[in-house]
Amino acid sequence: MKSKDKKPNFTPTRDPYAEREAAKYENPIPSRELILDLLAHVGKPLSRDQISQEFQLESPDQLEALRRRLRAMERDGQLLFNRRQKYCRVNSKDLIAGRIIGHADGFGFLKPDDGSDDLFLSPREMRSVLHNDRAVARIAGLDRKGRREGAVVEVLERNTKQVVGRFFTEKGVNYVVPDNKNLAQDVLIPGDETGKAKKGDIVVAEILEQPSKTNQPIGRVAEVLGKHLAPGMEIEMAIRSHGLPHVWPEEVEQEIQAFSDEVPEAAKEGRVDLRDIPLVTIDGEDARDFDDAVYCRKTGKGWKLFVAIADVSHYVAINSALDIEAKNRSTSVYFPEQVIPMLPEILSNGLCSLNPNVDRLCMVCEMTINAEGQMTRSRFFEAVMRSHARLTYTEVASMLVDGNKALIKKYKPLMPHLQELYALYKAMRLSREKRGAMDFDTQETRIIFGSERKIEKIVPVVRNDAHKLIEEFMITANMAAAKFLNRRKMPKLLRIHDGPGPEKLLALKTFLGELGLSLGGGDKPTPLDYMHLVDSIKGRPDAHLIQTVLLRSMSQAVYSPDLKGHFGLALEAYAHFTSPIRRYPDLLVHRAIRHCLQDKKPESYHYGFPDMVTLGEHCSTNERRADDATRDVVSWLKCEYMMDKVGEEFPGIISAVTSFGFFVELADIYVEGLVHISNLAQDYFHFDAASHQLIGERTGIRYRLGDTVQVQVVRVNLDDKKIDFELVKVTALAKRPKKRRRKK
Repeated sequence: MKSKDKKPNFTPTRDPYAEREAAKYENPIPSRELILDLLAHVGKPLSRDQISQEFQLESPDQLEALRRRLRAMERDGQLLFNRRQKYCRVNSKDLIAGRIIGHADGFGFLKPDDGSDDLFLSPREMRSVLHNDRAVARIAGLDRKGRREGAVVEVLERNTKQVVGRFFTEKGVNYVVPDNKNLAQDVLIPGDETGKAKKGDIVVAEILEQPSKTNQPIGRVAEVLGKHLAPGMEIEMAIRSHGLPHVWPEEVEQEIQAFSDEVPEAAKEGRVDLRDIPLVTIDGEDARDFDDAVYCRKTGKGWKLFVAIADVSHYVAINSALDIEAKNRSTSVYFPEQVIPMLPEILSNGLCSLNPNVDRLCMVCEMTINAEGQMTRSRFFEAVMRSHARLTYTEVASMLVDGNKALIKKYKPLMPHLQELYALYKAMRLSREKRGAMDFDTQETRIIFGSERKIEKIVPVVRNDAHKLIEEFMITANMAAAKFLNRRKMPKLLRIHDGPGPEKLLALKTFLGELGLSLGGGDKPTPLDYMHLVDSIKGRPDAHLIQTVLLRSMSQAVYSPDLKGHFGLALEAYAHFTSPIRRYPDLLVHRAIRHCLQDKKPESYHYGFPDMVTLGEHCSTNERRADDATRDVVSWLKCEYMMDKVGEEFPGIISAVTSFGFFVELADIYVEGLVHISNLAQDYFHFDAASHQLIGERTGIRYRLGDTVQVQVVRVNLDDKKIDFELVKVTALAKRPKKRRRKK
C-alpha cells in the first residue's frame, strides 16, 4: 500500500521574506508567500482569525495589517474569500484570476494574470461583470470554436465606478447608454436620481449598484455634460469614458506653490555649465513643452553629440504628491488641439520646458559618434543650459534641405552647428539602415478646425529630414541610457518590442505569397529582412497597406524590466530617456541614472525588479488607455465631418478585409468606413484571412486589400463612431501575382 505524500515542513514564525517586510513596514507581518505556504500546508480554507492564530498575531496594528494584506491578496487574485467567510488559495489549474475585457455584442473575455490564453465569457457570464473588472473564473469547457470557455466564480475588483453616455427615457424607464462600447449593459437610473438630465443629454452616471447575474447596473446622474453635438463634447466624453485623470488633486496644487518661474541659483550649483553651448530645440509648430535640445561638434574621427533632456527628476521627488499623480497618469494625452499633461503647467510648460534664452536644469547624454555614424562611447551628467533658439521642423528642413536664404540669414550664428547636425544625421542614417532598423513610411494626419471646432479639413503630416534628424538622435540617446543602466545592473524599465510570432508570421507569408512577394529570414526574419521587403514595394499603390500588414505581424511595444531587445529598431536594449515631461517611464530612467551618478549601489535604489514589473504593466496599460481615448475622439470628429456628406461618392482603397465586409479609406480625406458584406453583389462570400480577401462562392468575385474602389456614403452613426459605405464599383485591382507556367 502506497504511503500518502508528506506535507512540507512549515514553521509559522520563520518567514524567508522577513527582512523585506521589515524594511517596508514598521510592524511587519507574514509575507504573502508565507500566507500562501500556510494555506497549502493545512490543505483547507482558513478564516482571518485562524490565520492570525497560526502566526500568533495579537496586537491591533498587526491584526489590521493582516486584514489589509488578505484583502489585497484577494484583490490581486492570490486568494479567494468563499461564502463561509474563509480564505483559500486560487489554484491556477481550476481557477484563473484576470481582467475582464468586454465586447459591444455582449460577450467578453477574461485575460489571465499569468499570461495564458484568454477565457471566452458568454453574454450570460458577462451579466455580473463590467469591462475592466478583475475576477476569478473557472474553466467550464470549450466553445464551438475550440476556445477555453470560462464561468465567473468571484468578482475581485470593481473598476467601473462611473459611466459616460447618453441619457434616455422610454415608457417611464430611465437609462444611460455607455459611450464606451466595451460596456454592453445600459445603466438604469431611478426616477429620483436623474438630476437635471433631459433626453439625449450626455451625462456622467455614478454606479450605485454593480451588476449581478439577475440585475443590470443601477446608477444616478452625477453630472450633465451637455448636448450631443456641443463643441469639445467628444473630448469630455473620452476623458470620462476611459477614466483619464484630468483634475489636479489638492495636494498637487499645494505642492507646486513652492515653485517659481525661474530656476533657483542654488539648484544650478555642482552642475556642468553648458549655457554657452549653442543647444537648440527642434519641434513642431504647435509644440508647447520642449524636453530635448541638441548640439554637436566635429572631432578628428567623427562627432561629439550632446542630447540635453529636461531634468524633471530634480523637481518631482519620489512619493511626492506630484510623483503619485504623474504615475497615476503615466503619460500626457494628446487630443486634437488639446492636451491633458502628465505634469502641471508650471513644470511642463515652465521650469521643465527648455524654452529659449532662459536657464534650465537638464540631464545630458554626451555621445562619441564615429565617421560611420556608430556610437562608440557615451556618458551622462547633470548640467545647466540655455537654449539658443526654438526652431521648428519646417524651418530646419527649409534651411538645410531647401537653402531658404531668409531663414539662413535669420539664424546665421547657428548655421554652422545646424549643418554639422545634418552631416551627423546622414552618417547615422546610413548606420541605421545597415543594421536594419525599421523605417515604415506610415501616413499620419492632422485635423484642421474651423469655427466652433468643426473640422475644416484633414491633412497629411509631411515627415521631413528635420523630423528624422531629431528622431535619430533621440533613439541613440535612448539606446545609450539602456546600455548605461545595464552595465550598472540597475533595476530599470526598458521599452521592449517582440518580433513576429509563428502564427502571425505564417499568416504574413501567406498574404505576401498571394501578392507575389516574399519575406526573407525563414522562421526567424530580422528587421533587415523586413526593410528589404519595404524597399522592394516602393512605388506600388498598395505599398502603405502592405506596410500596415507588416506592422500588424509584430507585437505591440511595452514597458518591462526584461532584457528582450527592440525588434523594430534592431537594438539589444532600448529605454525611454528623452521625454520625462510627458512619459513616466522616462522619469524612472532619469532617477536610475541619477542614482548611478551619485555613486550609489543598485541595492540601495528605491525600486527593485518586482517594482519595475508592476510599473511596466501600469505604464503600458495607461499608454493603451491614452491611445484608445485619442482614437475615440478622432473617430468621433471624422464621423461628424462626414455627416453632411451622406449620398456623396468618393474614391478610396480597401484598407482592411474582415468576415463581415471590408473597410475603405477615402483618398485625400483619410476617413475610413465599412462596406458591409450584405451590401455586396448577390452572392455568398467566404473570408480568406491569410490572403486578406472576400471570395464570392458563385461568381468568384474577389475583394482584397489594396483594391481601388468608388464608394457612396450611406450612413454615419455618431454614437457608434461608424461610417457605412456602399460599393459603387471597383476601379483598379491590387497587384496580383503572375501565374506560373506549367512545365511541359
